[in-house]
Parts: sequence; structure tokens; C-alpha cells
Amino acid sequence: MTTIRGGAPQLAVPGLILAAVLAFLAKALSEALSEGLAGLPRLPISPVLCAILMGMLWGNLLGVPRWAGEGLNVAMRGVLRTGIALVGLRLTLAGAEAIAATALPVVALCIAVALLVGLTMARAFGVSRRLGILLAVGTAVCGCTAVIALAPVIRAKNVETAFAITCVVLFGCIAMLCYPLLAAVFFAASPLHAGVFLGTAIHDTSQVIGAALIYSQQMNAPDVLAAASVTKLLRNLSIAVLIPAAAWWARKEAPAEESMAQRESALPFFVIAFMGFIVLRTVGDTMLPDMARWDNAVHAGQTFSELCLICGMAAVGLSVSLPQMWNVGVRPLLAGMLLALIVGACSLGLTLGIFHAH
Repeated sequence: MTTIRGGAPQLAVPGLILAAVLAFLAKALSEALSEGLAGLPRLPISPVLCAILMGMLWGNLLGVPRWAGEGLNVAMRGVLRTGIALVGLRLTLAGAEAIAATALPVVALCIAVALLVGLTMARAFGVSRRLGILLAVGTAVCGCTAVIALAPVIRAKNVETAFAITCVVLFGCIAMLCYPLLAAVFFAASPLHAGVFLGTAIHDTSQVIGAALIYSQQMNAPDVLAAASVTKLLRNLSIAVLIPAAAWWARKEAPAEESMAQRESALPFFVIAFMGFIVLRTVGDTMLPDMARWDNAVHAGQTFSELCLICGMAAVGLSVSLPQMWNVGVRPLLAGMLLALIVGACSLGLTLGIFHAH
């Protein structure tokens, strides 16, 4: 990880502007690729990945100017954590009880398998425990968002965060292209189960939606998109349990010489705010009379959250040194690939079992 230094009392504005510009470019590139840039096939790629790759290229090819350090540190901490807290506004299960009932056992078991296998592989491949947790949770829960949310809680290094995101997105994109074919072979008679499989076997939300769209267009099964979306939402919801659990683990694992103030920071305010926004969304969806205004407020909060996440991860990308990332080694990459394959196989087997049981 490249250390970003802010120098004397410099204003944060210049560095924040740099991170914001990279975030804007990353979002524009992501949207262009999603719409089919220059006549190429549509390729839904997370703007978070675009941001971190742009930041890494800038930082390693052009270097990070000293005047940007103060603002980039603010972006990596305050801005990023604000975005994580607001992710809570995305978590609700309203109107999805039937799909959730089918998907819940598959989601729960896939998450359990990913956590167990991920930590086991971390030891077997000599990967750091924190990187193993990031790979496991990113694969099992919700891709980039899970990695971004957990990284500050478990005190992961920026290079570990970047590596985990790269693995999750790389193998998730491969799954996005291949798993619709598997779904067509095994679940052609049931859009519900095809959606559950795609929603549990693929990592990032944009990848799940992309795979579901591929399947629905090829198989003329529009219901697959709804099933995959609700299943993915269930996985996202598990962050509400995993983040406090990870915070507890980080506090337990903290070195004895750390001060009490450092140990107490294992459950920072943004984690509490994250859970608070989940409660707010649930209450608002069920109790507010003016749903149009509430929906607009939720959409605005989600948009602001996405911008904060992209901006913060652009700053993280600027702080990552490619030579240091290369030093992480091939073993974490192999661990991430095997973990993705095992979770995919687990999802397929469990969904097949439920499908034939019905």
C-alpha cells in the first residue's frame, strides 16, 4: 500500500476533487459499458471496480500529488464510511415473501460454506486471515459492497481490499457469462429456481442482474430477474449480521498493547448508522403515507451512497501500489478461484435439491 501524506494543514478540497473526478469518470465508463460501448456487447461492470482500477493506474503511472493527500484520506475514511452506512437503505424484503422462502435456505447454507471454506483456504494457502475473510464474505454475500463494508471493520490493508475486490469481480464476471447456461440446463422448467441459483452463485449485484437478464432474454423467462433480485437482496441483508460479528472478532483479535480507545473503535459509528438505516427503510416502507415522496428520498439516499462508495474506492485505488499488490502472490488468487467454484457448486446442488423436492 502506498502511503498518502497530507503534509501541513492543507485543505481537503483538492484531494476530494481528484477522487470525485475519478469517481465521475468511473461511473461514466461503467454506464457506457453497460449500454454497449462502440457497438460492443453490453458488459455490466461495477463502477466501484472501474474506480479502483482507475485510481490504481493513476497512482502507479502518474503518482499521487502531495497536495491531494489530505482530501484522499478524508475520502478513504469519512466519505467511504458514509456510503457504507447509507447502503442500509437498500435492505428490505417487502413484497418478496414467497421468493424469500425458497431462497433463504440456499442463501444461508452458501454463506456458511463460503465462510468456513474461505477461512480454511486462507490457512491452507498461507493467505492472511483478513484477506481470507474479505474473499469469503465478498464471494458469499454481495461482492464489492461486502468487501468495502467489512474492510475498515476488520482493519484490512488497502492492498488486501483492492485484491479482494479484484478477485470477486473477476470470478463474478466469469460466472455471469457461464452460469446462465448452467441454469438453462438444470432449471429450464422453473424460472424461480433459475433465479435462486443465479442470485446465490454469482457475486456482485450488477453481475447477478446481468446474468438474470441474459437468461431471461435467451429463455424468454422474465420472472427470473425478480427471483434473482430478491435472492440477491437476501444475501445483502446478511451484512447486518456479519458486520457486527466481524467487529466483535476484530476487537477480540486486537493486540493486547492497543489502547482501550482503539479497541472500542472496532464497532465504529458507521456500523451503527448502517443498521439504523435498515430499520429506517423498514419502518418507512410500511408506515409512511406518502410513498412517492418516501421512494424519492430512498432513491436519493441510494444514489448518494453509490457516489460516496465510488469516490472512496477511487481514493483507495490511488493508495495501492501494484508492486506491493503483486507481492501478495498467486496463492490468494487461487484461493479466490477455488472459493468461487465451491460456492457455485454448493448453490447448484442446494437449488437442485429444492427443485426436485417440489
